[in-house]
Amino acid sequence: MQYPADEYFLRDDYLTLLLICICGICFAQQQTNDISTKNPPNKEWNFNNLDGWKYGHQDNNPDNQCILENGYLRIFTRANSVDRKKVHTVERIYTTGRYTWRTHIPQMGIGDQCSVGSWIYHDDQHELDFEVGYGKDTVRKELNAAPNEMIAYMTSQAYPFSSVPVVIKTGWHLFEIDLTLKNGNYYITWLIDNEPKHELQLEFGKDIAFHIFCSVENLKFIGDQPAQQENSGLFDFVRYTYHD
Repeated sequence: MQYPADEYFLRDDYLTLLLICICGICFAQQQTNDISTKNPPNKEWNFNNLDGWKYGHQDNNPDNQCILENGYLRIFTRANSVDRKKVHTVERIYTTGRYTWRTHIPQMGIGDQCSVGSWIYHDDQHELDFEVGYGKDTVRKELNAAPNEMIAYMTSQAYPFSSVPVVIKTGWHLFEIDLTLKNGNYYITWLIDNEPKHELQLEFGKDIAFHIFCSVENLKFIGDQPAQQENSGLFDFVRYTYHD
């Protein structure tokens, strides 16, 4: 079939544009696939600044209570409040590997509902935590906690749910979450000061990637009464090291 000259050039331009669009879609898809399959980079944050981190909160208090002080990140909550203050990595890309926080656990008020958190998060069903606070009196008695000891909960929020408490002295500690793969899903080990404390087979794998979080939150589950004093946690560094 013969086309008039103008129609021929319009048709030729249309085919060229269509080819460019198809190539662009293919290239974008290739980029997406490359990004999703790339291993996350090793990272260490020393909190001389908050580059790569984002402030957040889940309360009605807009004040930023995450403060950089002499190379430490200090996060605090007020007495008689429902403050929930936190920072997290901007990127949600972290999968298998070793997550490490060097965190200072303070002497909290007796019965205070306050938690210092070192944790990773994808969504409310895919969250893996260290949450450390005074603890309910019933739990402290079961664990025979001394006055200078807090309660550290090692928790998987779902798939499956698991929450295991142990006693921990106030002061500086290394909290670590180690994720490997077993039968295609994550296998998690919680470690405190290089000592494994709890292990769990999870029901999801590397299709779930995480933000890394530091937090101090006034949470009801971890004490018997609203916090009666200001409580704060210090974070020296956070480190992520990739491995399969």
